[in-house]
Amino acid sequence: MTENILKRLIEVGHVKATASTRRPEKALSAAFVRQVAKPGRYFDGHGLYLRVRPNGGRQWVQRIVIRRKRCELGLGNPSLVSLAEAREQALANIKLARAGGNPLQAKREANAVLTFEEAARKVHALHLPTWRNVKHGAQFISTLETYTFPRMGKLRVSDVTTADVLAVLSPIWTEKPETAVRVRQRIGTVMKWAIAQQWRQDNPAEYVAEALPKQDKSKKKRRKFLPYAQVAGCIGVVQSSGAGVSTKLALEFLVLTATRSGETRLARWDEIEWEAPATPATSATWVIPGSRMKAKREHRVPLTARAVEILREAETLADGSGLIFPSARHGKPLSDATLSKLVKELGFDADVHGFRT
Repeated sequence: MTENILKRLIEVGHVKATASTRRPEKALSAAFVRQVAKPGRYFDGHGLYLRVRPNGGRQWVQRIVIRRKRCELGLGNPSLVSLAEAREQALANIKLARAGGNPLQAKREANAVLTFEEAARKVHALHLPTWRNVKHGAQFISTLETYTFPRMGKLRVSDVTTADVLAVLSPIWTEKPETAVRVRQRIGTVMKWAIAQQWRQDNPAEYVAEALPKQDKSKKKRRKFLPYAQVAGCIGVVQSSGAGVSTKLALEFLVLTATRSGETRLARWDEIEWEAPATPATSATWVIPGSRMKAKREHRVPLTARAVEILREAETLADGSGLIFPSARHGKPLSDATLSKLVKELGFDADVHGFRT
């Protein structure tokens, strides 16, 4: 049957007749591949043939000997893989097999490579336990979801180029410089993981800044802060407000110690070193462990007389959790937005972080 098909192809000009080969190389034509609908196997060369199934399904297949074992490799659908591309892949497979390689294993390994989005989510999950807080971990993946996945999320991580990274960063590099820098860093983190997996040799995010314009430092977003002369008035308004006692004390304690919101909200009684003897006038030092500091180093804060008074007042709030400033929810700390929301609601155009300025 195959011989009859071959003769027919020669007659209609879709294959080239040769005297020396039973199945000549490059026997098929692109036109024939587009038009053929009759079920069967239509051979080309280098073991490549087009399989047409009774249900209309079509596939490029290559017969090949790999390490003395005859195999068949699927090379894709003709609607996606052209005749020329199928021939090129078939020839590459033969060369690899003759050199002692395994085209079948190479194909499996290529299919195992994750897309950039899959790799990014994998890296996010791996690093999540090591980040300072849940918010930081959420920011890592959210920036990639917003700026990176739409452009290169579906690309295999092995195929991402510097041009792809450049296309992601260019629209935001000068308009949102801080965000752009973070996006670039996070792309780089994913790429370093891909290099460790031996899926690529280079990090396309490493040198891309050289192809981008210089960022305007004046556009860097700065925390809003109150002038020093207005801070005391702000604290007075806060203390006379209807906010919860824990919230009011925490905000004043934050201002007096110039610490970050998270450091104050998560402050614990076992971090306070009291000087002997224990009296209302006793001074104290707040020892923040490195695990809760941005720099990952222990930080010692000598407390002022008013800060010590705040601790004495906060003793009445103890709920067994060990937190100095617990929320109304038993055993839970004040939320990240609680202090900022209070300042804004009282009419002050400032960020809580700005009190450290």
